[in-house]
Amino acid sequence: MAGVTDASYRQLIKRVAPETIVFTEFLSSDALAYGAEKTLKMLEFDPAIERPFIVQIFGASPAKFLEACKVIEQIGADGIDINMGCPAAKIVSSCYGSALIRNPKLAAELVHAATNAVRIPVSVKTRLGWDKTEELIPFCQGLVEAGAKALSIHGRRYHDKFAGAANWDPIYALKREVSVPVIGNGDIASASDALQKIGNLDGVMVGRGTFGNPWIMKEISEAFALFDVRDEVTGEWAFLSRANHRAPENNEQGERHACRVDENSAADRLNIFRERLPFILEHCDLSVKTKGEKRGVLEMRRHLSSYIKGFDGAKELRMRVLTLESLDDVKTALQAV
Repeated sequence: MAGVTDASYRQLIKRVAPETIVFTEFLSSDALAYGAEKTLKMLEFDPAIERPFIVQIFGASPAKFLEACKVIEQIGADGIDINMGCPAAKIVSSCYGSALIRNPKLAAELVHAATNAVRIPVSVKTRLGWDKTEELIPFCQGLVEAGAKALSIHGRRYHDKFAGAANWDPIYALKREVSVPVIGNGDIASASDALQKIGNLDGVMVGRGTFGNPWIMKEISEAFALFDVRDEVTGEWAFLSRANHRAPENNEQGERHACRVDENSAADRLNIFRERLPFILEHCDLSVKTKGEKRGVLEMRRHLSSYIKGFDGAKELRMRVLTLESLDDVKTALQAV
């Protein structure tokens, strides 16, 4: 997620839920191939915390993909994910992201170039189709034939952007037609959502659902710990019933489990914010550590907007914090709640 899954956020997620597989912001394959300093800086990661570490790239040139993937492998990444799902107008107009759904030949060539360039696995993130879900299976079969080792599918077409409910039925159908792992994505805001949607899939991917609530990954991880067998016929995960086995209400750091904020009273939401404050402050520290104070504080504003909401005085606090430029001032404002 551009502007979100930077090193500081990835490291926070891994500290909250170490089982999570993290992806970078999507990076231009052209920029990596040309050695653009700013883009190369975005490849920096902490191998002691962030593994397995997956770099997501976008582009439309097989030659540039080949060079970019070599750079990614050299920095020690564990895998490469090709973005064929972003619906942003600027991306699509350059034949990147979702536009590749309309050009399956080029899409397969990009996967082929990437898999031939490196030894680490290459996966693809895409959508249900451009305007028809019937496009999904043949498109993905071509990607697998070209060498893709896994597929992550967002449950909307390009034309849907982010409107309406995500449709997971075509993703389940795809899983029955390909031999590689298939991961579902779209509208997961709680562990309950993840459990309801996993079906015959190999995992779930959470993006926007983590905004202001990275603890959702811990909740999902603990919920999935109750699943450890799959039906050999349907491929669906089976619930293992264990006497007196319940997901803990609090994890070892003492913060409350991830939850839908809108299901709590304003007072509850304030208490949740206070419980999570040490981790929010840690996120601020990580952002400054990886980017320097000026840029780190500036780029934390997007996250702080998501963290500070739902309780009395949240709007005023958010407006105040988003004008501050020093880490100490941000911490002082947050700790005064």
